[in-house]
Amino acid sequence: GNKRLVVHPSFVTSLTRCTRLKRLDISGTSFEDASLPSSLGNFSSLEEFYAYESRITGIIPDQVGNMSNINTFALSGNRLTGSIPKSVRQLGKLQYLALDHNELFGPIPKELCELHTLGYLLFSTSSARSVIPSSLWDMSSLLRLNLGGNFLSGSLSPRVGNLKGLYWMRLSGNQLSGEIPASIVTLVNLQELYLNQNRFQGPIPDSLTNMVTLKSLDLSSNNLSGVISKSLESLRDLKHFNVSHNGLWGEIPSEGPFANLSSDSFEGNPRLCGLPKFGVPLCPKPKGKKLGLKRLGKLAISLLSLTALATVVVVVVIIWCWNRKVRNRMSGREESLPVTKWRRISLLELQRATNGFDDCNLLGKGSFGCVYKGELADGTSVAVKVFNFSEEEADVDTIDVHHECEILCNLRHRNLIKIISICYAIDFKALVLEFMPNGSLEKWLYSYNNFLDIIQRVNIAIDIASALEYLHHGYSVSIVHCDLKPENVLLDGDLVAHLSDFGISKLLGDIDSITKTRMFGTVGYIAPEYGGEGIVSVKSDVYSFGILLMEVFTRRKPTEESFDERMDMKQWVTTFMPERVTDIADANLLADDSRVNFRAKVNCISSIMKLALACCAYTPEDRMNITDVLSHLKKIKSQISKSRRVRI
Repeated sequence: GNKRLVVHPSFVTSLTRCTRLKRLDISGTSFEDASLPSSLGNFSSLEEFYAYESRITGIIPDQVGNMSNINTFALSGNRLTGSIPKSVRQLGKLQYLALDHNELFGPIPKELCELHTLGYLLFSTSSARSVIPSSLWDMSSLLRLNLGGNFLSGSLSPRVGNLKGLYWMRLSGNQLSGEIPASIVTLVNLQELYLNQNRFQGPIPDSLTNMVTLKSLDLSSNNLSGVISKSLESLRDLKHFNVSHNGLWGEIPSEGPFANLSSDSFEGNPRLCGLPKFGVPLCPKPKGKKLGLKRLGKLAISLLSLTALATVVVVVVIIWCWNRKVRNRMSGREESLPVTKWRRISLLELQRATNGFDDCNLLGKGSFGCVYKGELADGTSVAVKVFNFSEEEADVDTIDVHHECEILCNLRHRNLIKIISICYAIDFKALVLEFMPNGSLEKWLYSYNNFLDIIQRVNIAIDIASALEYLHHGYSVSIVHCDLKPENVLLDGDLVAHLSDFGISKLLGDIDSITKTRMFGTVGYIAPEYGGEGIVSVKSDVYSFGILLMEVFTRRKPTEESFDERMDMKQWVTTFMPERVTDIADANLLADDSRVNFRAKVNCISSIMKLALACCAYTPEDRMNITDVLSHLKKIKSQISKSRRVRI
């Protein structure tokens, strides 16, 4: 049961003759306690190399610098020794480097810090002994940095604030000293920060309140002093906060995220006081009756003001309801008219908003036109979807702006894109839409400058399923989207997903009805009956959603050349399920160095893949209902969320 596949270095050498090999994964095998062969440098075409926990020993050969196309190099959990070779500076395309949980030693080479494409640097639990090179803080492409569990010394440079894209940083378990630099608060995307088990001194920066995305903050086991600022109560997303074993004093805040914390977060600070649940003494009460009377007077005035305000509000509401009732009696016919009132925007305004539809503002191109970013005169950011018109495409079956407008303008759901206006002119038609600052799901899946963790991906899947449930069952008639794919899923500032592009969607009379239509969707995502016979039903969307789920959690496109009639994406996933789900999962999801919830993530991805396959049954009647799909996704989210709560 515990036997590993044995891989000899000569086998790896033999693969160098495969000149078109892009991805090599020997994770979990036994490398016979041997070193990496120098022939590794002959992989000129290789883009991804994975060898997690493969019992590799020895040094990393200098020849790795010849792997000119490598973007992912993952050797976590082995027995590598020596130092990181300076030849890594030649890896100009490297985006992901995982060397954590090895026995590497020596300084972090400055040559490593010259890799300005690197987004992920995982180098924890080794024996690196040095200060952190100052040039590391110029690696502006870094998204995730883990240098924990080494012997790094010196102070944390104020230049840490240069890493604007960083969303996760662990420097715990080192010998770093000095004060926590105030510039750290400029890391506005940071979600998790671990500085515990160091020698930091001084106060906790008050300006941490500016880090509104912060979810985990661990400053335990340092030499910090001063008070815990009450302003930290404003960090609404903060779930994990630990300042135990420091020299802090004063009252522990009790509102906001502190309401859910326990004594474990504050132990080892004998001069703290606050609520009994924090395991500290009660704070002394303020002295003086005059102060109490003054506060009582202010409270009385506040209550009187609120009472007066409430009375005014009630009167206004009554008058408004009465007027509305009268209007409805006078004009019952108006209730059947569309309630949407579009803001009037002229072609001239759109030209100004997009700087003459300049390519610099081009967000993307689709089969029906182009989308531009624009800014209206009042400062509102918008997306302008300009439809293509040619003699061949003027046919109503090919492109029907009225159709998309009709659908969009009457739909109301948090996970559907909102329409702001419509612009019509001679040979020009455009929709003015709500702007989504985080772009498409496509961008987040396939750009190394962005990363979605497993919880975020599950949330996005739930958002899309919620939108589909509304389209299929929540509107007066059933609507089939017909073109589900990552490009048509847009993310707002909070990474909430919004479904877009209703240009080819179909209106059905009822949820069980089907229609025949010309086929427009994207090959790889469309259901068999749609692609073969042009038959569309709500179950067509369910099939596409299943393919989308597979793509989101494997980071493989169903349109890749490796997928064809003999082996499509559904068959590929089926081949590896359920025992080898880790072979198809996005390696970035499993490469998280937090081993605590690795198994939970594997279970989550396995459940997602089973659900996706159920959505992709060959016949429509065998596919799940989208409502049931949504229910399953919420259960999966609940399970993975519970496992995250125990993560430190």
